[in-house]
Amino acid sequence: MLLAGLVSRPLPPRLLQPVLDAVFKRVMRKHPDLFDRLSGLGNPVYLIDPTDLPFSFLLNADPARPRMLVTVDGRDGVGNMCASATVRGPLRSLIDLLEGRMDGDALFFSRSLNIEGDTEAVVALRNAVDDANVQLTDDVLASLGPFSGPARRALKLGEQLYHRLDQDLEIVRASVHAHPGGQAVKGPKV
Repeated sequence: MLLAGLVSRPLPPRLLQPVLDAVFKRVMRKHPDLFDRLSGLGNPVYLIDPTDLPFSFLLNADPARPRMLVTVDGRDGVGNMCASATVRGPLRSLIDLLEGRMDGDALFFSRSLNIEGDTEAVVALRNAVDDANVQLTDDVLASLGPFSGPARRALKLGEQLYHRLDQDLEIVRASVHAHPGGQAVKGPKV
């Protein structure tokens, strides 16, 4: 994700917005009642901040008109800083959390996920997402039509490469952090 973040750094948010709009529209079509549980909270706005990307997302969770915007500074299109809550963490963790593969409490207590602002709104969003059973990866791939099969294979290969790179970086990290006796820590077996 760090490499994807470096590559996407020069892209202005307005170029990413149409892609995000298409994905968000598909998710909302598949899960039209996703934000109904948030109706009593006064239409919270969330800043979803992937720490390994040079941009973040503003999610307006108004059940009548939900919207997600790409932002580089946490401001909406007219310059307002309007987030009532911030959820910050690595993109992979945020997607795993959205798709129910990771437990939000475990991510929070391991400090992989940082929550700021209106925690009641964050808990309500988490509960709504858990109930909706969103499968973002499948939704995005399905939207590619006849290209979904090749895209799925490319994604699987990318995940394998990412896993291998992650293991290799862990070995490097472990060898840099030595025990007090000067002995390097062994990395994971590959």
